[in-house]
Amino acid sequence: MTEHPTSPNPTAVPGQTARPNPAGVRRLAVLTSGGDAPGMNAAIRAVVRTGTQQGIEMIGVRRGFSGLHRGELSVMGARDVANIIQRGGTVLLTARSRTWRTPEGRASGAQVLRDWGVDGLIVIGGDGSFHGGHYLQEEHGIPVIGIPGTIDNDLYGTDHTIGYFTAVETALDAVDKLRDTGASHERIFVIEVMGRHAGHIALDVAVAGGAEEVFIPEDEKPVAGVVEIVKDSVAKGKRGSIIIVAEGYEGGAQGVADAIEAGTGLETRVSILGHIQRGGSPVSSDRILASRLGEAAVYALMEGRKGVMVGRGASGIIYTPLQETWEKRKDVSRDLYRCAMTLSI
Repeated sequence: MTEHPTSPNPTAVPGQTARPNPAGVRRLAVLTSGGDAPGMNAAIRAVVRTGTQQGIEMIGVRRGFSGLHRGELSVMGARDVANIIQRGGTVLLTARSRTWRTPEGRASGAQVLRDWGVDGLIVIGGDGSFHGGHYLQEEHGIPVIGIPGTIDNDLYGTDHTIGYFTAVETALDAVDKLRDTGASHERIFVIEVMGRHAGHIALDVAVAGGAEEVFIPEDEKPVAGVVEIVKDSVAKGKRGSIIIVAEGYEGGAQGVADAIEAGTGLETRVSILGHIQRGGSPVSSDRILASRLGEAAVYALMEGRKGVMVGRGASGIIYTPLQETWEKRKDVSRDLYRCAMTLSI
């Protein structure tokens, strides 16, 4: 990456078809913000290469909004994003910024973008990141497009978020291993997965991992009910049980484990998977989703769109106002929840 705030605008890649650019976009910036998610690098790659292919100069912002108001920007080309599609984390780095939460911090960042001649900003992250982008646009008129990058899959306006598929696979791999040791010791394992205030990861892992029960924040059922489930499992001859708990469920995995031990007297172990779910090489589904959304974000700004998140639905690419992504609730699949209960006998 080369730092050069006044480098000339490149031309479209020879042999490639340039798309209409009614917004007259000549220079775009991209940043990653908040918690990292597997597939963010694939999204960065897609953004930079799509812009470059369309003759747009691309600027990378390091350390999210924190780096933006400090001026940590540099020009990025196609070769700068080579060999990153398979890597976890984010090559642009990420951070949470208290300064950006203030009008003064956002004004400072907006001035940096104006000094660099940036026509639009692409924000890869979750709802907190989208808040930051939304207020930047509202207060300073800089067009912002959001790309959903979070393992939690909790943003309204897209079927899936970047990083979700990998997080599920990582958690499932851990559950399979814990089931092996649980069965060997005839022991109950209560496993807590990430997801913040959403139960999407927990529900997918519960079904795919054959869990006896799952607790999610979308359904605050009494924890006492798990006692009878465990007793029933023992009566059926099961040598061990797997209980999945979303981190947003009140009391968490420890509360569920305490209830089981108090109600059954059976030895129960708690395993909190934690941040391991954020790391690792992204699975193919996350790489493909990130590539598609990264391309769509650049095209959206070229078309004059702003203040929206690009997402993927049954009909293809969809655009959702940034405010709606956090104001509207994205529920878990109730069909999958029913399936989890049906198959846990």
